[in-house]
Amino acid sequence: MLNGLVYKLLYRHISVWQMAGFTFANLCGMTIVVAAIQFAADVLPLFSGNDSFMRPGQIVITKRVNYFSSLSGSTPVFSGEEIKDIREQSFTKSVGLFLPSQYKVYATIGSRDMGMEFSTQMFFESLPDEFIDVNLNQWKYDAGSDSVPIILPRNYLNLYNFGYATSQGLPTISEGIIKQIGIRLQLSGDQASVVRHGKVVAFSRSLNTILVPQTFMQEYNKTLSPGRTPQPSRLAVIATNIGDSKIADYLDAHGYDTEGNDADSAKTASFLRITTIIVSAVGIIICILSFYVLILSIFLLLQKHTEIIDSLLLIGYSPRSVAMPFYILAIGLNTIVAISAVWISALLRDYYLPRFGELYPQLDTTEILPSLTAATAIYLLMCILNTCAVRRKINSIWHLHE
Repeated sequence: MLNGLVYKLLYRHISVWQMAGFTFANLCGMTIVVAAIQFAADVLPLFSGNDSFMRPGQIVITKRVNYFSSLSGSTPVFSGEEIKDIREQSFTKSVGLFLPSQYKVYATIGSRDMGMEFSTQMFFESLPDEFIDVNLNQWKYDAGSDSVPIILPRNYLNLYNFGYATSQGLPTISEGIIKQIGIRLQLSGDQASVVRHGKVVAFSRSLNTILVPQTFMQEYNKTLSPGRTPQPSRLAVIATNIGDSKIADYLDAHGYDTEGNDADSAKTASFLRITTIIVSAVGIIICILSFYVLILSIFLLLQKHTEIIDSLLLIGYSPRSVAMPFYILAIGLNTIVAISAVWISALLRDYYLPRFGELYPQLDTTEILPSLTAATAIYLLMCILNTCAVRRKINSIWHLHE
């Protein structure tokens, strides 16, 4: 009876619109935090992975091919002194060497039993892992193994699908199919010839070459053509600041060219990084303010009902009995807010994931576990803080009458 009277007196004086306002403010704060954490977990590979489009600026440098080098038949390679000079430049962070295979490669894809078989001569190059712009989870080669991981340029597949296949009436091939189909490799050098099995593990956006692991390249260059020493004809350079004008001046002065639009892409990535930092800072500030609103709402509610609380304590109700309706109200509202925040976060995730998938096909997204974990942690924290706030306020009123 007494507890029922307490609930009736307190809830009768609670404004529905005020509680709706508190709930909406709490929902906004919780949703911002939960959605931000889920968003960060989903798109983290865009910013931190090897295949991230936000990687530091990287350019591929080649020597300029001129009329005289074409007549002489010489290959424009980089000498040790030239590589050392590039490493010592102020704009250079690190330099990676493209090492070519010293043996012939003959590849066969498919089989006659499948009704589709393609054979072609090709080439291999290797590059240190830090310069490769794809996920390296499957990029592993064990010495002596028959299986060889391969990275292909994405534009090679596009040329086949939208050029060769279209003109010849052949079926197009997706990246997933290519990764499932094995490649029979016949490697022929000066001393021996072997057959190995290749497997495409990824497609590169910026590296216009066919890559194999460096350990594989070193092993088979030594085994098949021990008398040859590979010389790099291309260099991958990670620059400290891709927009540095010294880079263009240095390349022009030494007769070097860059492949593709790496410099322009890196400048765009640099701009996006700055924008991301600014937006993240604003988001953190909003989250802090949202937490403040969550705490402030319960204090405002208690302040409004100070007279009722004071009256109930004077007529003999215990602080625990008076506080209980507020406990239930706070926990109930926090429960509704937490569930709603996770639901809204899931809706937002369904909206942005397809768009990031178009931008970044290899995006490896998580489930909604991050948002559930964040919502649960915030829910428990807010319940504890709200409960402590109610107890402290009511106890302070109680002590005034002692």
